[in-house]
Amino acid sequence: MFHRLGHFVVRRAWWVIAAWIVAMIAIVGSAPKVTSQTDESAFLPKHYESIQAAQLQEHAFPASFTPSALLLFERNDGQALTTADQASMDKIVTGLTDAKIPAVEKILPVDPKTSKSKDGKYALSMVGIDKNKMESQEFPDAAKKLREEGTKLADGSGLKFQVGGQAASSLDQKDASGATDMIVMLGSLVLVILIVGIIFRSILAGILPVLLSLVIAMPVANGLIADAIKVFDLKSSPMTSAILIIVVLGVGTDYFLFLSFRYRERLRLGEDRKTAVANAVGRVGEAIASAAGAVAVAFAVLILSSLGMFTALGPALAIAVVATALVSLTLAPAVLAVIPSRAVFWPGKKWMQEPQNARFAALGRMTGKKPGLVALVSGGILLLLTLAGVNYNGTYDLAGSSMPKGKESMVVQDKLMTAFSAGTADPSHVFLTSTNGSKLSESTLNDFAGKLQGVPGVASVVTPSSENKAISADGTTGDFTVMLSDAPASNKAIDTIAKVRDTAHASAPADSKALVGGITSVYKDINTAMAHDYTLVFPIAALLIMIILGLQLRSVVAPWYLMASVGLGFGGTLGATTVVFQNIKGEQGLMFMLPIFIYLFVVAIGTDYNILIIARLREEAREGRTPREAAREAVKHGGPTVAAAGFILAASFATFMLAGNVLFMELGFSLAFGIVLAAFVMAMFFTPALTALLGHRAWWPGHADSPGHGHGGGPAPLAGTHGVPEPAGRR
Repeated sequence: MFHRLGHFVVRRAWWVIAAWIVAMIAIVGSAPKVTSQTDESAFLPKHYESIQAAQLQEHAFPASFTPSALLLFERNDGQALTTADQASMDKIVTGLTDAKIPAVEKILPVDPKTSKSKDGKYALSMVGIDKNKMESQEFPDAAKKLREEGTKLADGSGLKFQVGGQAASSLDQKDASGATDMIVMLGSLVLVILIVGIIFRSILAGILPVLLSLVIAMPVANGLIADAIKVFDLKSSPMTSAILIIVVLGVGTDYFLFLSFRYRERLRLGEDRKTAVANAVGRVGEAIASAAGAVAVAFAVLILSSLGMFTALGPALAIAVVATALVSLTLAPAVLAVIPSRAVFWPGKKWMQEPQNARFAALGRMTGKKPGLVALVSGGILLLLTLAGVNYNGTYDLAGSSMPKGKESMVVQDKLMTAFSAGTADPSHVFLTSTNGSKLSESTLNDFAGKLQGVPGVASVVTPSSENKAISADGTTGDFTVMLSDAPASNKAIDTIAKVRDTAHASAPADSKALVGGITSVYKDINTAMAHDYTLVFPIAALLIMIILGLQLRSVVAPWYLMASVGLGFGGTLGATTVVFQNIKGEQGLMFMLPIFIYLFVVAIGTDYNILIIARLREEAREGRTPREAAREAVKHGGPTVAAAGFILAASFATFMLAGNVLFMELGFSLAFGIVLAAFVMAMFFTPALTALLGHRAWWPGHADSPGHGHGGGPAPLAGTHGVPEPAGRR
């Protein structure tokens, strides 16, 4: 199949190039516009309690005031606020109200009694923004306008004015995401161009994967993703764009290297340019397609996730990988077919000389001679790192960890946590509602509030009354505002909200029910959803990847130890990241989504390198070599490709660490380290060593390593142009 594909692309190279350009323009031009979703609750299914509580709130309190922005006041000199400052704050609030900022519905005045911190240095005003605008650009724009107008009004008053809360966080997160995208893109571009250029000692070879990935594959992927989001009503996360850049550029560069190494190898055997391109596609096409299939399946299985952010991210990345693989199998060889080989590898002068690969030859000899020792050492490293991950602890402050601490919304959040109750920034809500239509009595409300107040970790409870308008119009539902002692996104707060739920459910009087809402309740449900995903998504993805490996290798045995090695790579990556960030850096935990991302990239993309090395190992075995000789030659000839691809992808992921926030620091380190493990420990040593030890049993029941399978026996379908037989093992 891939032999025919290679010859087809070479014969019609200019048509293939033109078709891709036309397709890219058509897909991009017809793609709908999508907006990113920053509200964590929007990513949860409707059967979770936090979502049911939000729905009850909308029904029982249609005009309820839920602050979307917080205005924080303090003196420039750091002293306690005075009576004159109170007048200035009133003037600022009045000015902002009169400004009629779009989407802003209400701005509460600063209450001298209830809106000031205990030390008198801070005061707070709450802003209501139209809930229907949360998914539109008007939501963060409202926060931006509040900042601009409030700063002008505060000028000369001696007061410092800052805006925090959900709308401000959305604005800052968008700004930070844009900066992160730019940093990641520029860093990755420079790394790919430099490293690939150095590997091939060529300017054009360094530029080609960037052009193919970002000029063609990336726009096509973005267009198709936008179509999928609209057709299937998926959510879009702000972090998708930065990750997409790395996936398309990283995977595209990997596949370009797979193809280019083989292309250069065929040229060195004396083939002309077009024959060499066709034969290169025939040799590595199956490996690229299988690798892309495994990665795409691993990503796509996230559609089964309980969380909207992953049900959107998984299919998006799967689409991107498929698009990139198609570019690599058709457009890349077409471009190589029309560009003279000397131009591709210029200004290098030794590209036609067969390198000795002394280092990889030595590693290959070691693996072939002592596969047991190599497997023991490499497997031992992976196992030790995996054991280090037993202390992993997940944290849930997505907004705080995905933005630099210097962003205004983060500064406001930190000040609120120290000046007021830690839970002031995002209080929880407990809704007690009658199930038989009767009104809730004052004594019932007071008794229920007392039960909630007794929960350890609860700082205060505001009992609903007609005065605070926390009782529904029909008197059947009460809204208890619960301030927690700990930050809303902290693990302590999540533990507390679990106790609040238990108490609320148990204390609800007969003919009534209680629902707990608020952001901490959302995080509690995300925790539950993640546990569900780990037990469902991971096993299904592993099974599907094993099926792909089994079909590609025609073996039942090999997929088992290949997936076992990838599993150790996952565990080793999580363990190393836990040690660095929790044990050494002192973080309370790692972002809750980190294991999913490690699974996505270390398990999925790490499988690429396993596939490439074992495909080469099988090819060498088909030439009549013994299992140990095949392992030696696979490491010698496939090692440079795996090393180059792994190094580039790891370096690309490491650019995340330049973004300046905790989430991308953890992502950058873990993914870079995981790719290093996958390429330089798992694929380079563990997999070929185990395959050498198992011998022909590794290919049972198909025995695909036997001479006569594939290219090894009989007339070679991709013979060189001069009709000269190729050296054994180097076809």
